[in-house]
Amino acid sequence: MDRVTVYTDGSSRGNPGPGGYGAVLLFVDAAGVEHRLELSQGFRRTTNNRMEMMAAAAALEALKRPCEVELHSDSQYLVNAHEKGWIRGWQRNGWKTASKKPVKNVDLWERLIAAERPHNVRYVWVKGHAGHELNERCDQLAVSAATGSGLADDKGFEA
Repeated sequence: MDRVTVYTDGSSRGNPGPGGYGAVLLFVDAAGVEHRLELSQGFRRTTNNRMEMMAAAAALEALKRPCEVELHSDSQYLVNAHEKGWIRGWQRNGWKTASKKPVKNVDLWERLIAAERPHNVRYVWVKGHAGHELNERCDQLAVSAATGSGLADDKGFEA
């Protein structure tokens, strides 16, 4: 199984407001050549958490075959939901939190679950804005997408 390292970040200019995501995927082939793919997209009205989640989903959906994935994110919401098993509990509870409130962004949690299915994904938290080269690159991609033209509608966003 191929190993892929992914870095992701999301941004919103206001929360909610215009937003974007950025992702960098790295893969070293059998000949030792590194391949790099950068993804980004901007949206008219969204939230930071949605962009963090969308970055991860888009990165996983870009993979063409099952992979071992180490996905780095500065979103504790995203990382903890996976690594601490919150998602499984939310699903068991009919997409309700432990306090019986509806889980936000169910559309993206379900998209992420589907995108993860063919892969073995491990989420790793990285401190944001701490000078980590690839996290900073993802931030640049996300901010550029959020402030660019041709912003898409985040169809799952509910104000």
